[in-house]
Amino acid sequence: MPAAAVMVLGTTSGAGKSLVATALCRWYRRQGLSVMPFKAQNMSNNARVADGGEIGAAQYYQSLAAGAVPCTAMNPVLLKPEGDCRSQVVVNGQVDDGLTTAPWRERSTRLWPIVQQALTSLRSRCDVLVIEGAGSPAEINLADCDFVNGRTAAAADARCLLVADIDRGGAFAHLFGTHRLVDDQTRLRIDGFVLNRFRGDPALLAPGPAMLEALTGVPTVACLPMWRDHGLPEEDGVFDRGMADRFDAGAGTHWIGGQRARLRIGIVAYPRISNLDEFEPLRHVPGIRLAWLRDPDAVAAADWLILPGSKQSSSDLRWLRERGFESAIAGHAAAAKPLLAICGGLQMLGAAMSDAHGVDGDAQGLGLLPLTTWFEPRKTVRAARAAFGALDGPWERLSMLTVDGYEIRHGRTAADRVADTTGAARPVLAPVNDSAVIGWQRGPVLAIYLHGLFENAAVMEALFGDPGHHLEAAFERLADRIDAHFERRTLMALIGR
Repeated sequence: MPAAAVMVLGTTSGAGKSLVATALCRWYRRQGLSVMPFKAQNMSNNARVADGGEIGAAQYYQSLAAGAVPCTAMNPVLLKPEGDCRSQVVVNGQVDDGLTTAPWRERSTRLWPIVQQALTSLRSRCDVLVIEGAGSPAEINLADCDFVNGRTAAAADARCLLVADIDRGGAFAHLFGTHRLVDDQTRLRIDGFVLNRFRGDPALLAPGPAMLEALTGVPTVACLPMWRDHGLPEEDGVFDRGMADRFDAGAGTHWIGGQRARLRIGIVAYPRISNLDEFEPLRHVPGIRLAWLRDPDAVAAADWLILPGSKQSSSDLRWLRERGFESAIAGHAAAAKPLLAICGGLQMLGAAMSDAHGVDGDAQGLGLLPLTTWFEPRKTVRAARAAFGALDGPWERLSMLTVDGYEIRHGRTAADRVADTTGAARPVLAPVNDSAVIGWQRGPVLAIYLHGLFENAAVMEALFGDPGHHLEAAFERLADRIDAHFERRTLMALIGR
């Protein structure tokens, strides 16, 4: 028998679909059922490697919560924004240049058979499929080409929960309006409303849920309290409400080498920033204060500075210069403060980026490392185990550590053969059993292609004296919350049990 399917729809983007779906994955697994997640199409620059391809980070975490091995069928279509009007289309884990340039409405006809095949494959391999919708199912301007919500629900014969973010206000109107605007078939599949991120006295909700049920015939089956520190990254981490745009006097204390100190880590938030979920472990170390930096004047207060990944390095480099970050970043390094650059950040720190294939764009780099990057059509997507060599200065504690992570990028980088007057960049990181270099150091600057550095307990212990938080514990807490705020019979009825 194909798997029973439970689908989490949202009244808006950001309503909390991803987190609720992740929690349900772990809850159903606790019931002794084999579970897999699915999202027909995701739009995010936070991606992970699964069986040699890319999937959205949310589906990656959902698969771990479900106790399943991540695979590209869990997110067969991934859209990675490269600009306000352009997204790279990833199909079954691989970039599809033809669909990337195709008009939006034409994509659906070509993508739906691929989505159906992935959906059928997963339903044959588990007891319960937890499906996450995308955006809102009531986007009537796109109804003719939206295959992610109603069409997927029908194909999977899914029972649906509709989630609204009550913290934003207007939740009852969102639920009622969405229920009225979806097509008749999808409306009949909605078995329950979920109020998410509630703050205050639940008694004040009455008589709202009862009135809503009288209007729609759908009960409100759960009210989930606001939970800011659940332990998982947000779908779009740069909009994390728990992080500031600059540092203030409230930074915590931190122990380094047995001495008490403050540690403020600034992550430069350029427009095409990517793979932000890899910084989630830093949020849980006592004494570390994180901030997304969009103002170069805020850099001076940072003890550490991070240039994260970028979906389009040349565009974000231009943004850095236009905003005045170039001198601020150079000043940070000149003050011998630790500077970490990851993937796209590495490319920006080099001397030059060369693009003969129209992949990203030519650019003169920030010049803090004598590196040159050549963009190539073929994308590197792989899980990687890599070993650090001997490092010095602020990065000495990473010397000789072996770490796990992943690479997702266009571009090949090499150190200039002739070092400039300030010295060469030393190769310090390479994949195990591979001669390729994916990391360089010069003074306080460490630049690596490997994502996921802070997800290694040994790295966290070496740098901060704290092994970091554990995903398994976070998944268990999510399932506990489902237990506390849903009735068991409601969730079992969704899967026909």
